[in-house]
Amino acid sequence: MARRGSYAKGIAKREEILSRALEVIAREGYRGASVKELAEAVGLSQAGLLHYFDSKEELFTEILRKRDEVDVEMFGTAPDDAAIEPGELRAGYLRVIRHNAEVPGLVQLFARMNVDAVDDAHPGHDFFRTRGEGLRDAFSAELAAMQAAGELTDRVDADTLARIFQAVADGLQVQWMLDPAVDMAGIVAQLFDALRPASAPLPHATEG
Repeated sequence: MARRGSYAKGIAKREEILSRALEVIAREGYRGASVKELAEAVGLSQAGLLHYFDSKEELFTEILRKRDEVDVEMFGTAPDDAAIEPGELRAGYLRVIRHNAEVPGLVQLFARMNVDAVDDAHPGHDFFRTRGEGLRDAFSAELAAMQAAGELTDRVDADTLARIFQAVADGLQVQWMLDPAVDMAGIVAQLFDALRPASAPLPHATEG
């Protein structure tokens, strides 16, 4: 019984660490998010913090996984939610992009880890690969629904469009980190507009 209680306490502490780490990185930025700062935020030594994770890289990977969980709760619809109606994808996607512009530290962490995780030995490799595949699959299904509803051109198949949107969003984050004046959400909105058939109705005025 004691072992079960200790396990539950360990899980709870791990979740506390990840939640506080999100706050620290959002506030201090990626450069201010050393293991030392994160440990101090939860009242642990650096060794104590890493007791809950195999490495610093695993810690940062789990922080990004936690960010995804929080975003799903914040925006109300999971990326793989089949209940999304055609047309809602655009508004929801733009809300997420606008939110990302408010947490530059997390964007920096994601961008750096995404590149590092290309190495299949990196602790975040499976996370980024699975995450990308899942998001593209969900996005493709929703884009296909928009195509079927006449809200999006069908000259490009939905799977390819999903990769294009992912590439544009990831690339814009890099441009935005170099130049914060870049309007990521505005550019993605224009991409949606460019792919809308001339006969399709205009999107809703409020997308924020």
